[in-house]
Amino acid sequence: MSTNKPLTKLETIFRYALPILVIVITGLIVQIITSTSPTSEKRKQAPDNQLTVAVMTIKHSDFSISVKTNGIIQPRSQASIASQVSGTITHVSSAFISGGFFNAGDTLLSVDNRDYIIAVKIASAALIEAKLAVTEERAKSKQAQRDWQRLGREGQPNELVLRKPQLASANAVLASVQAQLEQTQLNLQRTQILAPYAGRVLTKNVDIGQFVTVGTALADIYATDQVEVRLPLNSQQQNHIQLPEQFKQDSHSYYPPVNISAQFGNQRYNWTGKLTRTEGALDPKSRQLYTVATIENPYGRNNSNKPALKIGQFVNAEITGNLLSNVFVLPTTSVYEGDQVIIFKSGLLSRKDINVIWRDSRNTIVDAGIQSGELLVTTPLSSVVSGTKALLITPPINTGQGD
Repeated sequence: MSTNKPLTKLETIFRYALPILVIVITGLIVQIITSTSPTSEKRKQAPDNQLTVAVMTIKHSDFSISVKTNGIIQPRSQASIASQVSGTITHVSSAFISGGFFNAGDTLLSVDNRDYIIAVKIASAALIEAKLAVTEERAKSKQAQRDWQRLGREGQPNELVLRKPQLASANAVLASVQAQLEQTQLNLQRTQILAPYAGRVLTKNVDIGQFVTVGTALADIYATDQVEVRLPLNSQQQNHIQLPEQFKQDSHSYYPPVNISAQFGNQRYNWTGKLTRTEGALDPKSRQLYTVATIENPYGRNNSNKPALKIGQFVNAEITGNLLSNVFVLPTTSVYEGDQVIIFKSGLLSRKDINVIWRDSRNTIVDAGIQSGELLVTTPLSSVVSGTKALLITPPINTGQGD
């Protein structure tokens, strides 16, 4: 006996509609997923990158060499003045201070001169007595000659009779006293310590009231009419400067100009000098030749708007060197491995060896290896090889002054 109940109309619809609904929902989900998933597009293959370079046209020109070096300010003349007499310092000039300026003949110090004045007076009195003794001996000698003749003696009297030895002794005493007077007068003059030249006090060692003896160092001074700078030059720099060697009679009158510069705070100042001499030997350590540049009157009116140069101050120098004619002037940044350049021709790059005769931070001077009219690549390409294809990005830049 069957116990199954007949399905209602609603149950029948649900039974047949449920699978269809599941299929529809599943299809919608698949469609949504596929429509929102990322898609990859095929791109066209990019063409190979073409190397582009900038160039400049190479031409002959002239180039004036400027040799850069550096050194330290030194005095032309420096001395340690010492006392030549003993005594107490009674006067000190206002210029007698460290850094003080003075003129030639100025009195820098005075030593107590009273003892030396007395010594001059004593020597003067002794000189009067010595002159009197000579006068008396001359009179006695003449009297002896007359007595010899009055007594009618024959022959010539000897020197002792004529008192010639006594007269010579009196003259010797006179000369000695005269020398003593001159010495005391000289010592009196030396109580005034005078400046031997126009200069400046470097160090001051004594002051007023101090007792000094002969040889006491009073101060270190130096001349201010000139200062010097000792400048080292390597062998290449020497080859491009007309050095003022004194033995060359045809060139000793030419002194290459030198521009001296020094930094004071945030500002740089310049002085004009000249290369006046070279030292006689190479430096044993660096194998460089030291030359000496001179700055005339560095503390004068023409330089009054600049800070005063100090002894021991570090300065930079640019020496005017030789003029190179009919050479190629290339930017140093376009020279590789010291002596190679890259040339552009007919769409290809090629490396060339060059002969460098001078080089500084900006310019490299070449006299062989390239030709006028060639195109020098100025774009940095240190790793490029000959035969590489390239295109120009700008028209060629002309350089130089023409053939």
